[in-house]
Amino acid sequence: MGTVANARLVTPDGVLEGWLRVEDGRITALGPGPVPEPRGETVDAAGRWVLPGAIDIHVHGGAGAAFTDADPERARSIVEFNRSHGVTTVVGGLVAASPEDTLRQVAALAELADDGDLAGIYLEGPYIAKSRCGAHDPALLRDPDLEEFAAVLKVGRGHVRMITVAPELPGALDLIRAATAEGVVAAVGHTEATYDQARAAFDAGATVATHLFNAMRPLHHREPGPIAAALADERVTVELINDGVHLHPAIVGLAAAQAGPERVALITDAMAATGLGDGEYTLGKLRVRVENGNAVVVETGAIASSTIVLPEAISRAVHHVGLRLEDAARSASEVPARALGLTGVGSLVEGGRADLLVLDEDLSVAGVMHRGNWIRSL
Repeated sequence: MGTVANARLVTPDGVLEGWLRVEDGRITALGPGPVPEPRGETVDAAGRWVLPGAIDIHVHGGAGAAFTDADPERARSIVEFNRSHGVTTVVGGLVAASPEDTLRQVAALAELADDGDLAGIYLEGPYIAKSRCGAHDPALLRDPDLEEFAAVLKVGRGHVRMITVAPELPGALDLIRAATAEGVVAAVGHTEATYDQARAAFDAGATVATHLFNAMRPLHHREPGPIAAALADERVTVELINDGVHLHPAIVGLAAAQAGPERVALITDAMAATGLGDGEYTLGKLRVRVENGNAVVVETGAIASSTIVLPEAISRAVHHVGLRLEDAARSASEVPARALGLTGVGSLVEGGRADLLVLDEDLSVAGVMHRGNWIRSL
């Protein structure tokens, strides 16, 4: 039991200058002004921002490890690294792999999901376009296969949360319908889809656009493509990699203005090099070189995953894009939680899980609480 006092709480209803009480890993009360009845330990936030813990639904690794390692302990180290930096909910992201490797990787991550360390598993491919493969090995990409997908779901034991599909591929719409029927979120990405093909995917049940603008047919005034289709569709949540490399701040602002704060999910797409220095790493089976924090595929020069942690995207959204902190915080917590159907997380509300991200005035991370326990104390 404890109380966080003298805080600027970022709630679904706006900023509340007041206090928040935690019991048994849950938020049991919050309100304005001084704490009415102090109970247990009281932590003075000294006027700092208190946000919901960040939720990264698209991350591939960090601290030298990757979810593709198919090693539960290495995967757990990624989760712990993110948690120490304020990302209290993580969905483990995989990249295109052989059918055998995919099953092995999903089975390993399902163990962490069983334990509650992972909020689920995300499959980025293998049913994506070779011409928009980005940092995926084109030799491992293939057309949608319902039998293969069913086998993946079986070893995932209900933990597969999302899969990215290129809607122009043969069988893609059937795959999207099958995923939706099984409670798996279908996302459109790594695609050459036309506007109409993207619209068909959304009509079939896809509800997310994978890292909008990146690895997809670009916006064009005569063929608007998947970008325009996603931004115009109220059913669709658009992912944005706001690391200053994948997208210009003006584009982030444009997408945020068009979609609105309820449909933008900030993600990192981060790889194993996150938290480490420059050097050469791997993403799946591809070599990636990191210089000055920027990751590129050695063989092709394509931009690879980012090397940021999600609170950095929140800070950039405010300082470089000009978004309100409330909106940036929502895009890194409430929106991704809702997009993937994650319950009990993403908002500072009574009954919600006590996952807190505390930021200083400059929006650097000052404290982190996970399930009512301080991972990084004030």
